[in-house]
Amino acid sequence: MRFNKLGLATALPMIAGMALLPMSANAEPETYTFDPTHTAIVFQIDHFGFSAPTGKFMNVEGELVLDEEDPAASSVKVTIPVAKLETGVPDLDEHLKTADFFDVETYPTALFESESVELTGEETAKVTGNLTLHGITKPVILDVELNKIGENMFGKKTAGFSATTTIKRSDFGMTTYLPGLGDEVTIEIESEANL
Repeated sequence: MRFNKLGLATALPMIAGMALLPMSANAEPETYTFDPTHTAIVFQIDHFGFSAPTGKFMNVEGELVLDEEDPAASSVKVTIPVAKLETGVPDLDEHLKTADFFDVETYPTALFESESVELTGEETAKVTGNLTLHGITKPVILDVELNKIGENMFGKKTAGFSATTTIKRSDFGMTTYLPGLGDEVTIEIESEANL
């Protein structure tokens, strides 16, 4: 599948990842719903120079609108259940949920809403949007790649995307253990959305 030169629609996912890229010309806008079982947002951070552990968010909810005739008019909105974060280490999960980091009692979700889309290749784009995390909203740019658009095994039309970005946690008011615990957080998104 190749993108036309007019533009695209995106993700992300996460944060989203979320991602929007067009399929073909001369089609009406289509609204896709993110598949919470096949959408994951993985984050990675430097741990005092010793390692770079990861965590992830699943059960993402949201919609993306693919407008093939006017890809720049496409949009995506994704809600990320921060309170359900997983690292594989229960004690660490609980610490990350406290006021030291995500403070999920006060901020149980994060939100990404796209603002603009810029094609960078036949299957890639930069998607600019606003990420609201820990009660603070900042602009974020996702590097998005279209993996595939087609019918899935259940007969549903599906769009699959990968996306990456890097944010600074201090921009979102999370400064615990700086500078030993890294400020830059790498985010990788794998996403599927269905009609």
